[in-house]
Amino acid sequence: MKKAFTAITASLAFCILGLGIAVADNDRPISPEKLPASARTFISTYFPEAEITFAKSEFDDGKKSYEVYLNDNTKIEFDRQGEWKNVDCDRSSVPQAIVPSQISAKAKELYPEARIESIDKDRWDYEVELSNGFDLKFTLDFQLIEVDR
Repeated sequence: MKKAFTAITASLAFCILGLGIAVADNDRPISPEKLPASARTFISTYFPEAEITFAKSEFDDGKKSYEVYLNDNTKIEFDRQGEWKNVDCDRSSVPQAIVPSQISAKAKELYPEARIESIDKDRWDYEVELSNGFDLKFTLDFQLIEVDR
């Protein structure tokens, strides 16, 4: 009887855990046409040669966002309005027109040989990853506040 109770308890725990994981996983594949118009415009403007290979919508803390993967190994994250949050070009350069000029100038001043491979913006700051392994963090008014390797 004790073995049966233990087996039932273990099975119930696995079911509850599985349900929790299923509920927490709110990622849904979507067709590129389901992306906000501003996200589609951003992609066609800054990555005109690339094609969308995968797109998904996500709900995190009740906020909708999108992730898009391009065939040139670029990953872009957008907020619910279709404004970019993160552009990761995976060992190639983020298009210069995406990077604020003050950030680009400071990165070139500090590391002229490096290129910006990723840029992330949120409510508090910008972060860029450089090809030489350095990460730079800037305030929203483009003041350098941290250099990390």
